[in-house]
Amino acid sequence: MNVFSLGHWFVLFLAAAGAGAVNAIAGGGTLISFPTLTALGVPAVTANVTNTVALTPGYLGATLAQARDLRGQERRAWLLVPVGALGGLVGGFLLLLTTERLFRSLVPYLILLASGLLAAQPRVRAWVVARQRDGSSSRHPAWVAAPIFAAAVYGGYFGAGLSVIILAVLGVTLDDDLTRLNALKQAIAFAVNIAAALFFVFSGRVLWPAALVMALGAIIGGVIGGRVAGHISPTLLRRLVVAVGISVGLYYLLF
Repeated sequence: MNVFSLGHWFVLFLAAAGAGAVNAIAGGGTLISFPTLTALGVPAVTANVTNTVALTPGYLGATLAQARDLRGQERRAWLLVPVGALGGLVGGFLLLLTTERLFRSLVPYLILLASGLLAAQPRVRAWVVARQRDGSSSRHPAWVAAPIFAAAVYGGYFGAGLSVIILAVLGVTLDDDLTRLNALKQAIAFAVNIAAALFFVFSGRVLWPAALVMALGAIIGGVIGGRVAGHISPTLLRRLVVAVGISVGLYYLLF
């Protein structure tokens, strides 16, 4: 791994700030910060571990902002949040078992998958709303546990696009309005990320100087993104991030 210059630290800070802002507005910030780390010479597994630890604090604000909409969903949350955390731990464990060579070969497909999920986000939300209008019957929360666990394993392993998967699962299995499902989704996604991040903290694989610089950038970017969200089109920003993600994924695939 190359020794970072002052310019590299600045690039990392800007990439994390951009990721934090994008996450606050449209989602998909990992598609900016993770490739930046690998482009600077950080091995792919270490880059993924470091990126997860660095960006996780940014999810806390979004979770707290929607905490009020979790009222009345305590039964679901007490079941699904621990399931999400367990899945995040399993995904993180699987990541650390993956060799650098294998993970590097998976990276382009993971990035392209995440880009596709981000592109599908508006349609998933629209589908959830349409399903609610149809008055579809809701299943017991226990039926949701298995698909949420599977999604959480993916989230602990790579993570980009996780929120889209969780919202789709909740939309299929639970009959509730989008605002409440979105709050539950946020709580589960935060549990997945914080569980994986805490596991990585003790793994010895975190590039701590980079993680700290990126965490600071992500927090600042998240605050800025939250303040300007009403003045920027999430659709336009999402399309831009998807285009970047597809470009990066194809680059890794071809080169």
